Amino acid sequence: MAKIAVLGHGVVGSGVVELCEKNKESIQKRAGQPIKVKHILDLREFPELNYADKFTKDFNVILNDDEVSVVVEVMGGINPAYDFVKASLQKGKNVVTSNKELVAAKGAKLLEIAKQNNVNFLFEASVGGGIPIIRPLHQCLAANQIDEIAGILNGTTNFILTKMVKEQMSFDTALQIAQELGYAERNPAADVEGHDACRKICILASLAYGKHVYPENVHTEGITDITLEDVAYAESWGGAIKLIGRAKMIEDGKLVAMVSPAFIHRESQLASIDDVFNGILVRGDATGDVVFYGKGAGKLPTASAVVADVIDATKATKTSESLSWIDSNENFVIDYTLSSVAFYIRCTAENMEEAKSAISEQFGGVEFLSRMDAPQNVLAFVTKVMVEKDVEQKLQNLKNTLQVISKIRVLDY
Repeated sequence: MAKIAVLGHGVVGSGVVELCEKNKESIQKRAGQPIKVKHILDLREFPELNYADKFTKDFNVILNDDEVSVVVEVMGGINPAYDFVKASLQKGKNVVTSNKELVAAKGAKLLEIAKQNNVNFLFEASVGGGIPIIRPLHQCLAANQIDEIAGILNGTTNFILTKMVKEQMSFDTALQIAQELGYAERNPAADVEGHDACRKICILASLAYGKHVYPENVHTEGITDITLEDVAYAESWGGAIKLIGRAKMIEDGKLVAMVSPAFIHRESQLASIDDVFNGILVRGDATGDVVFYGKGAGKLPTASAVVADVIDATKATKTSESLSWIDSNENFVIDYTLSSVAFYIRCTAENMEEAKSAISEQFGGVEFLSRMDAPQNVLAFVTKVMVEKDVEQKLQNLKNTLQVISKIRVLDY
């Protein structure tokens, strides 16, 4: 029998305990032995639960229990999660986590500690909730060179943007509904400002390209400035606005990595992913585009991924060689302004014909967009693909002719 400890009895932690009991027979069949939750760490008390006797407030009870072979960390945050996970690995215990913030910040260090102690640090649930993506990346797609990863990595922002597109809601109204439904926190900054998606693309890029990508090196923009006017122009152009996290290897071993809103053409597989669903596109040199789709969060979907990792941990006899990356002091993510991309630009101008002429002169061929009921002094266009800093310079050259209201990248997926 394998005995595990769960750190945290919140949404995901309670889901892990529930699944271990509800599906214990199928879990035993897949693991080759029964899996039992022996300890649950939480500062709160749950006397009403029929497993109230499993709770402890002292992490050392778990750390010093040699019967516990797998520690499940579902507390969230860096502190004290990092110290608990590090100590568990050093004690020779496998660790499974859903904590994207921890993996994005400390993944390389924890993977190295796991290797030193011949155990595993597993984190399938840290990206995409119940969507399998970590395991496919380092196992199923192992024969591929991963050219690019891009995706809708945050269900809250996707829900908000879907409401704006489908029901013409303002950002503020859609956010309020997301909060009422429990999709968004009272403080939604991590979601709507793109930080959650940033952590997830960092994990995927680190795994795909073998070096730790730190969130502070990834340019991140959220959706707080997206308006219904931008949504209308996106529809006129032939697509939708999505918050996209992406990473792409370029020459000299450098990486383009970014999180930002983007125009995505309606023919893209990502454009049709709505509501709280996530979609992750992996572009391999052998497979071409492969898309992973599903609910990116939620109690049981996330717990499902956690328990699958627990099963793998109980079966493993040594550290996984493929689930790894190295730390690096070098920042191999390039300055985002040096990357090439097309832009949608919305602006105002006093003289429309003069502005169009000046825009065409600066940018060469552009695609001018239209929408119903647009103010007469508003102009919108899509540029060709060009270096970002050149776009900024050209707009600076036009500052006496037009005033930029909105600027959104246009991506080809």
